[in-house]
Amino acid sequence: MAWHITQRIGQAILVLFIVALLTFVLMNTVPGSPFMNEKAQSPEVIEALMAKYGLDQPKSVQFKNYIVNMLKGDFGVSLKMQKNREVSEILKEMFPTSAKIGVIALIWAVLFGVPIGSIAAYNRGNKLDSFLRIITTLGISMPSFVVATILLVLFGVKFKMLPTMGLTGWSSYILPCFSLAFYPMCYIGRLSRASMLDAINQDYIRTARAKGVKAGVVLFKHALRNAFIPVLTYLGPLTAGILSGSFVVENVFAIPGMGRYFIQSILNRDYPIIMATTVFYAALVILMNLVVDILYRFVDPRIDITKGVNS
Repeated sequence: MAWHITQRIGQAILVLFIVALLTFVLMNTVPGSPFMNEKAQSPEVIEALMAKYGLDQPKSVQFKNYIVNMLKGDFGVSLKMQKNREVSEILKEMFPTSAKIGVIALIWAVLFGVPIGSIAAYNRGNKLDSFLRIITTLGISMPSFVVATILLVLFGVKFKMLPTMGLTGWSSYILPCFSLAFYPMCYIGRLSRASMLDAINQDYIRTARAKGVKAGVVLFKHALRNAFIPVLTYLGPLTAGILSGSFVVENVFAIPGMGRYFIQSILNRDYPIIMATTVFYAALVILMNLVVDILYRFVDPRIDITKGVNS
């Protein structure tokens, strides 16, 4: 286990380097600079600003300096949005907001998605199963911005039941959290149903039924444990993405989180914020996948994560 984790850490470092390199290349492929839209500034002033932040140096030198500074924990300063403020401070300020919404949405998605899939599998072929499949199919077919817009118009504008902008109280979390949770909830529901159908056809389930074990116990105690493994696999990247904030949902509800700020940094070409946010998100994805690998052993001790097969 220790050797496997060490290997994964080495792979994570390599992946983060590649992500940083690709982000840097793509970012600098777009014509212009953070200061091109500055009004009432002469070319001399813009050149001075470029020199001040090292943007006049060769691209290879810029990337080398960024990697060296990043290893020291220095992600640079904001060039435009919050001029000269440390990017690390900005991330510390923005991430808790996105994480809070993400945690609530993730809990909703799992607490409702797994039971929906299990109930659908248990009632396979009847009207309840058909109804739940329609709902989950609809959920994974609708983009998040459509869900968010519908909820905003219905409950915020027409019925005026819930706040539509910012986070001013507990009720203001309902619409953005549900908008963020709806797709993964439906996806988890479909995934749970398929996994549960596969599990309940296994020999150990037939044996449990033959021994007279109650149907509910067979379903939720024996079958669900193995059926949860594919869901657990999906939860790794889902957790990273949902904690980092939804770009669309945060923009629709004007929430000052990482997702909304990241979009603004791209529009303003605030290079240090773009780089830091991308690397942070990649690191979170890698961390969550490693956590999922470790959790496999608790869900099913037969799984050998160092080999990727049952031992």
